[in-house]
Amino acid sequence: MSRFRRRGRGIDGDADGARGRGRASGVYGPLGFLAVLVDLITGIVALIIILGILFVVLGANMGNDIVSTVDDAARFLVGPFDGLFKPDDRKLEIAINWGIALVVYVIVGRLIAGLLRRPGP
Repeated sequence: MSRFRRRGRGIDGDADGARGRGRASGVYGPLGFLAVLVDLITGIVALIIILGILFVVLGANMGNDIVSTVDDAARFLVGPFDGLFKPDDRKLEIAINWGIALVVYVIVGRLIAGLLRRPGP
């Protein structure tokens, strides 16, 4: 018997010794799973926008399929924020406007995930 598993308790202290169940499904049920899903989607959206900013600012080859696909997805996601500020430099404009979109997406995503994780009454 392992030193971590005594009297029917698993490593994480579960009475049944079950392993592999995360807090999202074990503690908060389906809402916890949704919170994890919202966090995952928020992370993917943030990554796409960050890559889009980097590709434009660093002058990536827009003829490349990967760069073009990421740029199209980023432009779709930041659409409402496009043209928010209009500095003379196009790269600076994209960095500012898309950066604001990134911050808004992350704050809203984390807020929604946090509300989903709150224990019920």
